[in-house]
Amino acid sequence: MHDWIVIGGGITGISLSYELQKAGFSVLLIEQHQQLQGGSSLGYGGIPYWSGTTPVTQQLCHEGIARQRELSNELGIDTEFREIDLLLTLEPEADPQEILAQYANCLIAPNLLNAQEACDREPQLNPKGIGGALLFPHGHINLDSFGTAHSQAFQKLGGEIIYAKVDSLLIECDRLTGVVTEQGEFRSNQVVICAGALSRALLKASGIIARVYYTHAEAIDTEPVDLELRSMVMPADTKRYQLEGTTTNIDQDSIWDIAGHELLPPSVDAGAIQFCDRRIRFGQLSRVLTDPFAAIDPIQSEAAIREQVSKILPKIGELKGKWRNCLVAFSSDNLPLVGSLKEYENLYLFSGFTSPTVYVPTLAKRFAEQMKGYPDEIIALLSPQRFL
Repeated sequence: MHDWIVIGGGITGISLSYELQKAGFSVLLIEQHQQLQGGSSLGYGGIPYWSGTTPVTQQLCHEGIARQRELSNELGIDTEFREIDLLLTLEPEADPQEILAQYANCLIAPNLLNAQEACDREPQLNPKGIGGALLFPHGHINLDSFGTAHSQAFQKLGGEIIYAKVDSLLIECDRLTGVVTEQGEFRSNQVVICAGALSRALLKASGIIARVYYTHAEAIDTEPVDLELRSMVMPADTKRYQLEGTTTNIDQDSIWDIAGHELLPPSVDAGAIQFCDRRIRFGQLSRVLTDPFAAIDPIQSEAAIREQVSKILPKIGELKGKWRNCLVAFSSDNLPLVGSLKEYENLYLFSGFTSPTVYVPTLAKRFAEQMKGYPDEIIALLSPQRFL
């Protein structure tokens, strides 16, 4: 029997598994897919270490970027960490000062560029499609490399991975003793759910409600191209965050347990990033559907993404690529859900990360240290029980 079972092998689950194993616990990681799914497979990989707006998030941003800078050496495999420009584009009719005010409390203040200055910084931008941009220092990793590096380091430390679908939690005599999978039962002293958007459904099957929500995210991936994108580009007025903020009213929480609802119309954020191997990922179309397995028309979605991206990055919007989709988890207050659930003292949640690349590595380390007996004030603040 293991000390811990970790459910979900995306960047949250593999980071936490590694830190727990490194802290001296025996860990079994259970992941449904051998190839990454979810936000870990389709994220941009940006590290917004400038974005903290409160003392707690600013501290986590400090720790998060420091952790990312050291992980390649610690793990022995390159995560492709690099420091790049982030350009948050303004719409042509936007009031620059009004947009700038939205970022006034960030840990690092942006520089406001006019349209020509933004295009000088990133030649792929369309000067007629933007009213300027906010320039931030930014970090970036390859999420696939990040996952591979942690997986190999975790297993070198003695951690175990199995690929199976977790069907339910194993409850015996009103006590959580492990999990039930398609490959049988696995027992442990502690269970932590890192299943992102699917965490809610897994917990609901055991009668536990957690305020984890999700959007359906869609983007286009290209093969390596000759075209060069120097910066990570995203809109300053991000539609996905607006969607998340307007669909988590506690009085309507139960609607998330009823499949078939589209809570808001879909929106497209026109962004792009180029990876070190010269592949480009562009666009993010977000849908708020209460069914995690809802069918989506890829042809219609790809056309909508290309239309919006072509206004900002014309050459990129024309590139051949493959439409892909995933689920992206979030919480109702933009802070992750980290800690024990009230129903069972040995059941934990580690999910709902809006900015996983900056928060996950440091919170995984803090979580593991707390489990060794070192109380952590920040982990306590992020408890899923804060909504009770």
